[in-house]
Order: sequence, then C-alpha cells, then structure tokens
Amino acid sequence: MNTKVPMTASGFASLEEELKHLRSVERPAVIKAIAEAREHGDLSENAEYHAARERQSFIEGRVAELEDKISRAEVIDPSKLSGDTVKFGATVTVVDEDTDEESTYMLVGEDEADVKQGKIAITSPIARAIIGKAVGDSVEVTTPRGAKQYEVLKVEFR
Repeated sequence: MNTKVPMTASGFASLEEELKHLRSVERPAVIKAIAEAREHGDLSENAEYHAARERQSFIEGRVAELEDKISRAEVIDPSKLSGDTVKFGATVTVVDEDTDEESTYMLVGEDEADVKQGKIAITSPIARAIIGKAVGDSVEVTTPRGAKQYEVLKVEFR
C-alpha cells in the first residue's frame, strides 16, 4: 500500500524534526542505557535492561513509521488552493443547525490533527462528511453523542 499521505508543510516539518530527534538523541541514549544495563550482569532479572530494550523497540518502530510517512508525504500548501468546495487544507466554518454554534476547522493530515488548534484530521467523521461540500450545504455527522446536522458557512484556503 504505497498511498500518498497528504500533509501541510508544517506537518511535514514536525515529522522530520521528530525523526531527527529520535535518530540523534533518543537512539544513542537508549544504546548507552542498554550497554550500561548489560554491565550490571544477569540480564534475565535486569529491569533496566528490559526497559531499555523495550524503549529501543519503540524508537525503532517509530523511526520506521516516520521514514515511511515522510517518503509517502504529499505536501500541500493550502494558500495555493482555491475553490468553493471543501477539500484537504481548507479552513471551513460550519454551524450546528440545532444549537446555532459555529465552529471553524482546518482539514489536515492525521499526524497534524489538534482539535485545540482547530485542526481536524481529514479522516475524522466531520471532515469526511464535509469533503466535497460547498457553502450552504447541510451534512449529517454521526458523533459519539448521536447525529448532528451542520451547515457549511464558509470555505477558505489560507
């Protein structure tokens, strides 16, 4: 499965930064911790050794995952996009048709999602519901608290 992974430039940069940190800081530190734990003798009952090996396994797994995502990254600059319909990178304002509460979300890649910053993953239920919709369209979104009706108020690319 060699599908492209859409992300913004800042999302791509944060993945690269994490990968660099894992390679240059975390990996050498865990190798050192394993070497030190080995010096303590019997490895079968050495908690530090087992913890360090587990950490090493996590680091190597995350490095492989990041390398894969970076290799498949499709960096999209939302400010260069335009149009009237919702797509990746759009900043969308919706209104809850029951409460008249407005919300604004930017549709980003899964690794960039941060609801507190108003960034939701393109794979989230609300994003999937509003993809391809235009201003004035109504959508129903199944949420953990039941179905909600939203109307798309604004679609911007910034």
